[in-house]
Formats: sequence, C-alpha cells, structure tokens
Amino acid sequence: MDNAADRLIARIRSVGNAVVVGIDPRPSQFPAEIRGRFPETRAGVAESMRAFSEAILDVVAGLVPAVKFQSAFFEEFGPEGVAALHQAAAGARRRGLFVIIDGKRNDIGSTAEAYARGYLGRPPVSEGEGPSWDADALTINPYLGGDGIAPFASVASERGKGLFVLVRTSNPSAGDFQDLVADGKPIYRHVADRLVEWAGPLRGESGYSALGAVVGATYPEQLAELRAAMPGILFLIPGYGAQGGRATDIAAGCDAQGLGAVVNCSRGIIFAFERPDLRARFGDDWRAAVSFAVREMVDDLAANTPMGRLQA
Repeated sequence: MDNAADRLIARIRSVGNAVVVGIDPRPSQFPAEIRGRFPETRAGVAESMRAFSEAILDVVAGLVPAVKFQSAFFEEFGPEGVAALHQAAAGARRRGLFVIIDGKRNDIGSTAEAYARGYLGRPPVSEGEGPSWDADALTINPYLGGDGIAPFASVASERGKGLFVLVRTSNPSAGDFQDLVADGKPIYRHVADRLVEWAGPLRGESGYSALGAVVGATYPEQLAELRAAMPGILFLIPGYGAQGGRATDIAAGCDAQGLGAVVNCSRGIIFAFERPDLRARFGDDWRAAVSFAVREMVDDLAANTPMGRLQA
C-alpha cells in the first residue's frame, strides 16, 4: 500500500487495537540489566538507548500496530544518539511496525522540503542508497501556515508517507495560544479547518488521509468537537495514562468502527516495570511488565471506547 493511512489502518485491523507505544528513552530509568552493560560515556549511553529500544520493540511487535520515537531523547546525546534512533527506527520497520518520528518539524520553502526529504523521502543522491530514515510518518508544527505544510505534504504524497499536524496538544499550557479566539473561533479550530483542506489530496482507500492530526486526550470536549469537524482525519492522541487522559476521554476520537484514532502511551508502557504492583508480580522480569502494560491498555481501550469493535 502506498498510502500511509491505509497501511496504518491495515496494521490496526491486523492486531485488533490502535495502541502506539511511545519510545522516549530516559537512561536513568533503564533496567539494571541495560544500564550495567554500557559505559557512562555519550557513546555508551547512546548504545544503551538503542539496546533498550530494541528490547521494547521485541516485546511490543505483534501486540500493537505502531511505535513513536521521540527524537529529542536521542538527539540529546549528539551524533551517537541520532545513530541510535536511526538503528531503532530501522529495527521497528523490520519487525513490521508502523514507525512515527516525533520531531515536530516545521519551516518553509526549501528548508521544509529538506526536512521532509530527510525524514520521509530520500536525499538528492543515488536512489540505490535508500531513504535516510525508516519512518512511515512525522509530526509537524503548523505555526508557519500553508507554506510550512505544503513541502511536507508533497514529499509525503510522493513517497507514500504520513504526517501528523499539531492541532490541540495535551500539555497544560496548550491553551495559551491554541484557545485564543480569532474571527469568532479558537486558533485550534482554524488549524483544524485548514488541515481538512490540506488533507484531501492525501486521502486513501480507507477514507482516511495520510495527513493526520495530533489531538490530546486531556481535553476530551475539544477532542469530540474536532472529531466532528475533521472527518477522514486520523488522530494521533497523546496524553493517555501518565498525563491524565483516560480511555473514556478518548472514546469520542473514534469513528463508529473503532477506527480514526491511534492512542500513544510512553512512560506508562516502557517503564511499566517501575509500578509497585507489577514489580511485585513480575520481579526482575521487566519485559513481562511491559507486555502486561500493553495488554492492559488494549483491554482498557476495548472496554471503554469503540475500539473494542476492532477485536471482533
């Protein structure tokens, strides 16, 4: 399939859920098994991040349709960290997962095009060298308007990749700008309306566009409002779990078939072994705790949202 939305929906249907595991590696929280294998140098920590990411991928592959790598945690460690991200993303693709790079990139003109080619396409070198990144989708910021979206959308269309545009984010201060009213409606609604226009040419056979939206779980009323205003737009929903979003808050982000949204959880899954109840249950088997947390989230979403229909 050369439409990213169609590929993602096919993966969702294959595994019966719409969970995205966010890989936000914080080395200080790694299990002792991982921390003890590598020196405390920049290169050593970067290698521990790669090893931890690969271990998480081994657990979640086959359980969820997608993973999301937060690039900042890797970039913090310089070229070695970026190399670890590249290796981990390639490993996720090999395991059949839909790969989202959470970089929130944005610029205009040739600079935006270079970002887009770098993450979603190919740099201007021999085709035989392949893409720079093994990513299916990238998060982007719409603050610069259509000039900042068009280059990304063009490369995404050409290469069969996806984009998730920030519309209503899950952080506490999101309303500082996103809720400001202009021409009778909040800024996030202006972004949503434009996104519907931008998304049309990237619509796939599934009825959903490869140009999706980031809409947080922590503002359920706005989530419901935006679902009604943005038919055919896939939602990437952060904020579940540690940030306070609940499955019942997410229900309105789905369509009647349980599609239309993917739900990210990062800390609550990859560091699930820190939970006292799971430590008591699984001891040092931290991978079992991660697997349990994934299944727990899948069951929670199935019980409290239309996503339960995906398991039928």
